[in-house]
Amino acid sequence: MTGWSLPARVAFTALVTLIAVVALFPFYYAVVSSFTPPSELFAVHLLPQATLENYRAVFRDQPFARNILNSVVVAFAVVAIALALGVTAAFALARVAFRGRTLLLMTILAVSMFPQVAVLSGMFELVRWLGIYNTLSSLVLANLILTLPFTVWVLTTFMRQLPRELEDAAYVDGASPIEVIVRVFLPLLWPAMVTTGLLSFIVAWNEFLFALTFTLSNEVRTVPVAIALLSGSSGYELPWGSIMAASVVVTVPLIVLVLVFQGKIVGGLAAGAVKG
Repeated sequence: MTGWSLPARVAFTALVTLIAVVALFPFYYAVVSSFTPPSELFAVHLLPQATLENYRAVFRDQPFARNILNSVVVAFAVVAIALALGVTAAFALARVAFRGRTLLLMTILAVSMFPQVAVLSGMFELVRWLGIYNTLSSLVLANLILTLPFTVWVLTTFMRQLPRELEDAAYVDGASPIEVIVRVFLPLLWPAMVTTGLLSFIVAWNEFLFALTFTLSNEVRTVPVAIALLSGSSGYELPWGSIMAASVVVTVPLIVLVLVFQGKIVGGLAAGAVKG
């Protein structure tokens, strides 16, 4: 903003402030509502009220702790499998010359453009055929469709920028392709793996359609489905306070992850810019 006039700086600051308020207000409203007693939920409150009843109700009336554990297991499993397969696929697509490589990479990218509804019926039949319906394995398999193409594409693009001299030197020293991946490429791919791993975790954590379709019991459901199926004391009541409390509980870990890894992602990507 150096060299800007005072009115331009004021207008830019006002615009940034407005964008921040619009972006953060829904989360602020959820926090305020989560601490508000059900009887006062539709009254205007600028500050959170001093009650934890909504949070206690979330964990008391349904197995919400188990739902959180399910989401954690699914998300970490998806990240681990996507990164393991993504690194090996990226090595083949970026370093091994074979006919149809570009077409294969374009096909992988095109798979990520299909909406979930388009593959839902086919995935359901596959899950039933494998006998993993109403298990966490079905969610891991389904979420890989959403995360693996993006992971392969990002890691392939990043690996193409690495100097080939490092790989050639490793082969001269007698290293095998697996040793080249583990000892040469993995340390250099760390920034891209952190970025894709974090995005894959967020996608798997927030996924709703597959989790709703492939699970049946409350003990197997993940948090998005558990929140959507929260019910009140009667069929005509929506427990907004409990829904807001549950939303805050499952949103805070994502915010913490982004804040913890933000500096590492930005700094790692800048440090990983290698000139061949």
